[in-house]
Amino acid sequence: MKRREVMNAEVTPIKTAAETALADAFLRRQAALPGGREIAGLREAAFRRFERSGLPHRRVEEWKYTDLRALMREGKPLAQAPDASAKAAAKSAGAILAGLKAHRIIIVDGCFAPELSATAISGVTVTPFATAVANGEDEFLNSENSDTVLALNTALATDGAVIRVKSGTVVDRPIQLVFVHSAGKATAVFARSHVVVEPGATVTLVESHEGPDKLDYQINTALDLEVGRGAKVDHIKVTCEGDAALHLATLNARVSEAAELRDFTFTLGGAVVRNQLFVTCKGKRAQLSLAGASLLRGRQHADTTLMLDHAVGGSSSRELFKSVLDDESHGVFQGKIVVRPDAQKTDARMMSRALLLSPNAEADNKPELEIFADDVQCGHGATAGALDESLKFYLMARGIPEREAEALLIQSFVGEAIETISHEGVRADLMFAAVRWLRARSA
Repeated sequence: MKRREVMNAEVTPIKTAAETALADAFLRRQAALPGGREIAGLREAAFRRFERSGLPHRRVEEWKYTDLRALMREGKPLAQAPDASAKAAAKSAGAILAGLKAHRIIIVDGCFAPELSATAISGVTVTPFATAVANGEDEFLNSENSDTVLALNTALATDGAVIRVKSGTVVDRPIQLVFVHSAGKATAVFARSHVVVEPGATVTLVESHEGPDKLDYQINTALDLEVGRGAKVDHIKVTCEGDAALHLATLNARVSEAAELRDFTFTLGGAVVRNQLFVTCKGKRAQLSLAGASLLRGRQHADTTLMLDHAVGGSSSRELFKSVLDDESHGVFQGKIVVRPDAQKTDARMMSRALLLSPNAEADNKPELEIFADDVQCGHGATAGALDESLKFYLMARGIPEREAEALLIQSFVGEAIETISHEGVRADLMFAAVRWLRARSA
């Protein structure tokens, strides 16, 4: 009797053109990336994590609706340090927040621009990210988060800003991180920033991201945010990338005892945008307000993915995300709240709403709860639908033209989310941006 031998062959996945380009870029740039031997080891380990899994695709549950392997067809060459003309063009960046009086920190093509930035802020230290890691501060790249896109950022991050707000400081004006793509050609930018708000401090932190139209550049940006005991932080992120851009953004936030974090994500531009938020509530009596609004047209694709971890009890969170979808745009919201066994007395509520202005628009909403404690109050909900025809008829019956009536209803819909922003100046600028979007639609 013959014995049949079974051979197990290891299956090696075929790399896409984008994955191959990223691997080549890492090999070419690795030696020039800032940081000593320990930092280089962190980068190498992070890239090997990415290499093993590759770009996330629809079979990965967290990326089911945003198949990056299919959407990212090629990897662009890494951006070089900006020249004088690129920096000169960046001076006028951040126009969407033109009415905001802020301490502006400018990052051009992933490089900190000290000559354009306000670094002398009372009670605040501002350092280029490249300088911090060159000095051996490895905690800025040492993350427990195993996300593939973040691993790629860790491997290739060149520069950004490290901001530390000292204990008890109340920063007089918002700090605005202005990220600009000014290379004039399609490149890939990997920026990393780290913000530490020490106990009892108060600050409004604004991120704005922008670049030119008709240029398929790629952005991978990450922000690590530490909110100390009793601190108060308002964080607003505004995405106004060019109409062909790919924008991937990761927020890692850790909120301590009795601290307050209010986060708002506003998306207008970009062909493909993914905002992923990983928020850990690690202290009792912490309060979180996480909200966002997306205004999409054409074939835009915007994905907001939230992972909120209530690691300890006695804290509360409120989440409200709204999207307005026109033409053939695609909006995605994935939100998961995890309540750990020791997180008794947690109060968490999450809601996502999508307004479809076209029969060809698509909305995917997936809220989730994972609760391992029994003394909690948690809930979630999701809705998707068209404009209320009865309300529209009510306005038109009073002499308001159809398009103007629609604009008023859309403005009211998205305004509910924008009103969660506590800073009056930011709130006013973003509401005006929404009005401009509506006017362009009605034209």
